[in-house]
Amino acid sequence: MTQLVWFRNDLRVADNPALTAACKEKAGVRACFIVTPEQWLEHDWSPARVHFLIAHANALSEELAKLGIPLTFISASRFDDSLVKLEQFCHENGISKAHFNEEYGVNERRRDKAFKQRLDSLGIGVCKYRDQTVAPVGDILTQQREPYSVFTPFSRRWRSWVDETQPSAFPIPPAQSDAIEPAKLNEIPEPFREAPPALVETGEDAAHRELEGFLSERGGAYKDDRDFPAIDGTSQLSPYLANGVLSGRQCLLAAHQAQGMGGNQEGLTTWINEIAWRDFYINILYHYPRVSMHRAFKPETENLAWNDPGDRFDAWKTGHTGIPIVDAAMRQLNETGWMHNRLRMVTAMFLTKNLFIDWRLGEAYFMSKLVDGFLASNNGGWQWSASTGTDAAPYFRVFNPVTQSERFDPKGYFIRQWVPELAKLDAKRIHNPGKGGVIPKGYPRPIVDLKESRKDAIAKFQALKE
Repeated sequence: MTQLVWFRNDLRVADNPALTAACKEKAGVRACFIVTPEQWLEHDWSPARVHFLIAHANALSEELAKLGIPLTFISASRFDDSLVKLEQFCHENGISKAHFNEEYGVNERRRDKAFKQRLDSLGIGVCKYRDQTVAPVGDILTQQREPYSVFTPFSRRWRSWVDETQPSAFPIPPAQSDAIEPAKLNEIPEPFREAPPALVETGEDAAHRELEGFLSERGGAYKDDRDFPAIDGTSQLSPYLANGVLSGRQCLLAAHQAQGMGGNQEGLTTWINEIAWRDFYINILYHYPRVSMHRAFKPETENLAWNDPGDRFDAWKTGHTGIPIVDAAMRQLNETGWMHNRLRMVTAMFLTKNLFIDWRLGEAYFMSKLVDGFLASNNGGWQWSASTGTDAAPYFRVFNPVTQSERFDPKGYFIRQWVPELAKLDAKRIHNPGKGGVIPKGYPRPIVDLKESRKDAIAKFQALKE
């Protein structure tokens, strides 16, 4: 009887628990990947991400073909339709057991529960695996066996778990038969055809080259360089992680290896902490499913009376707010499908605190543009910035975007790259063009007063508390 591996957010043959388990069954193995464009639209997926996903699904097909495992592409519009198609596929191919790695959004969990019920009724086994995090989702708990809701204590327990458990990666399974001809997806679904140029190379090997290159060339300086958007100081591995071409385990093990070879401990430790952040937000998604249902982590903040988005939201989306660092970041996002992480916080906090526009609108807009749009991280970051989420700091944490710009783009290199209207301004004026001179032609005045809007936002949060 044949084993089925259902690939979703895990487009790799190395360190893949579901694939490894299926290949150990001493039976034939088949694989499938389901294209659900209407569901992707509903989840605000970007054209950039869909292009990335399909390119890597094709690359996965080639890698599986080398192992003698055929990958079938199944077309369905939504999750509901996909289950009918999948049940039919299992029937036609004599599937005795299906294997998949879990996903943790509410819709995905409902889909998987329904899938298991359908297959149970047919006498087909279902095996699922906790793959997205380094420590299995749900294992990092307080002494009272409760989930953590603040990152710092979570990260301490996470590091202890790593030290105690010494996690390892699953190797690429041995070939099941001679190599076969791979299947290929030749068309991008219509709503996603217009996308920016690819940000990173395609394929598992390329992902590992990028990982190794980052750790050997820039990882040691990560702590010092990561906040400066004009510097190539981040890993830019997020597209691979968001779509499961790389796993968090692989990144952690590679970082530990780099540390063992004498790499800068502080820089690499800081980067490992980012892997812990990713695990934390996935655990939040798992333990608090409301956050993937357009709900605030802190329920009381749902009583906030957000401003009408109007023209100010359009100005934010297009990078015409009159705040140079915000505009540069938004233009980078719109043109490339990626934004520097420091600037994700700056732009999100500007939208939610200075413009006082609902974080859910910003969250959806980011997802609609990002090549690395990943529900857990995107939602977690937006709610952190909006003070509706897990941040332990009080609601009066409000970044001043001009101060952030002066600190992290001191010479204005990043602003000049993305806001050419300001290219001729000196390094002092470029952060706040209206201060001490005439604003260059074609660039807008600030759409909001930063100091007054900060006070207003704090007052609204205080009123909510009272």
